[in-house]
Amino acid sequence: MTNSHKRIDAHLSSLGYCTRSEAKKFLRIFELCVKEKRVFDPSIKAYHDDITVNEEPLDPENITILLNKPSGFICSHNDAGSLIYALIPSRWNRRNPKISTIGRLDIDTTGAILLSDNGALNHKLSSPKSDILKVYEATLAVALKGDEAQIFESGELMLNGETKPLLPAKLEVISPTHVRLEICEGKYHQVKRMFGAVGNRVLSLHRVSFDGFTVDDLKEGTYKIIDYTKK
Repeated sequence: MTNSHKRIDAHLSSLGYCTRSEAKKFLRIFELCVKEKRVFDPSIKAYHDDITVNEEPLDPENITILLNKPSGFICSHNDAGSLIYALIPSRWNRRNPKISTIGRLDIDTTGAILLSDNGALNHKLSSPKSDILKVYEATLAVALKGDEAQIFESGELMLNGETKPLLPAKLEVISPTHVRLEICEGKYHQVKRMFGAVGNRVLSLHRVSFDGFTVDDLKEGTYKIIDYTKK
């Protein structure tokens, strides 16, 4: 974890509390303390971990969160409609570096998604070579035929438009139209395309976990800060 030493206004602006030009006003309105002593001069330098605002520690300098995405939200900064970033505190959307989703979930897909301002982590986990385990639950349009688990585990399933077969995936049958699927790739619309390739259609899709981080304890639309360095 970092603990940078810089001006108060630089801390506040990088974490999205206010702009540097707004820092003087911010210090008049909010009780910002350095080592429990209130300060009003935004040019004072201090360590991140020594600063509190209204008796609360500053937000982390680097942040990664796990969010349980509801249906109807878009994993984008710019598209029209309901954006996933509306579900996190507004000041986090003003952070520099910017918080972005690690990969994407379709607008109608729910469940586990990570967001981070750590560009290197985002690149690592979004890479097609990352082999991150993702677990999904899907409701299907028609009952399984019975050979889908064998096909998915074979490592020979080829999707339309792809030049290589998919890596083996594990299918657990919960009911004839309700399944759990474990994959370690992140191809475009992969789960939906896999079931399409075996003559079925996904009616609803929920990502239970991403690299071991589950949303079982999170209500839809809520999140928690996680420490990815401990993995």
